Amino acid sequence: MDYDVIIVGGGPAGLSAAVYARRANLKTAVIEKLTFGGIITTTDLIENYLGFPAISGSDFGKAIHEHAMKYNPDMIQAEVTSVKEVEGGYLVQSDAGDFTTRTVIVASGAAPKKLGVPGEDKFFGRGVSTCATCDGPFFAKKDVAVVGGGDSALSEGLYLSRLVNKIYLIHRRDKLRAEPILQERFLKLTNVEFVWNSVVTEIKGDKKVNGITVKNVLTGEEKSIDVSAVFVYIGEVPQTSFVDVEKDDHGYIITDQNMQTSKPGIFAAGDCRHSLSKQAIISAGEGALAAIAAQMYIEGRLKATPEPRPLSAQS
Repeated sequence: MDYDVIIVGGGPAGLSAAVYARRANLKTAVIEKLTFGGIITTTDLIENYLGFPAISGSDFGKAIHEHAMKYNPDMIQAEVTSVKEVEGGYLVQSDAGDFTTRTVIVASGAAPKKLGVPGEDKFFGRGVSTCATCDGPFFAKKDVAVVGGGDSALSEGLYLSRLVNKIYLIHRRDKLRAEPILQERFLKLTNVEFVWNSVVTEIKGDKKVNGITVKNVLTGEEKSIDVSAVFVYIGEVPQTSFVDVEKDDHGYIITDQNMQTSKPGIFAAGDCRHSLSKQAIISAGEGALAAIAAQMYIEGRLKATPEPRPLSAQS
């Protein structure tokens, strides 16, 4: 076997798992297709990670990456395409080559969900974005739309509010879903117009975005709004298609209390896992537990549990 454990994903869950795996002297690789540090590196400000009262997402991602690197796991920039059972473990196939391992920790996270409307793909990167801190400065003093009503929409909207002329907050419900402290801050903004009970049905433009069409889900009435950009935060899609284990209806991996999936030797942690909440601090804890469980499995101290099932309250 090339490795004792291969960790798929280099965010808080994956890097935490790497620290614990290497401290257990397991030969470890972390395979990440985008940025080591994870999607959290695109977040403007983190205020709820214990020990960091206020830190930018980019600084946080850099810190956890550097911490993991101190233990010298192999860091491989690649996209994993499949995980297959082989004698003694698993074959992890990627666009950078194939690797064998005794255990796998899936910490591949989730990607932003698309609106699925005309113009979205055409103008992605030309006014359609899922990262305010990446693209917000391009639209300084202009009018933009933020789609969504959860934590991501409001936290990124707060960042945008300091740059843009006006934000149209488009939400399919009549109240926000974000944590109360974010709602309190957002509702105090003077350059936000709320478009309640509405969805975006089209993103319009020529070479770049110049407007959207929104539809009221209660009345069916449509109207056009002139904007230079659309920032989309309507949820996430777990990045789990490459691994064949039990998942819920949305594609999130189901595990037992030890982070073990329906296949012995494959564990899951972080935002790709079926859980009550998606938070960096939770992901880091799950990553640590997954690595400890992987070590125990290798040592023969962790037996396969009955097929894991999600709690109904979490569905």
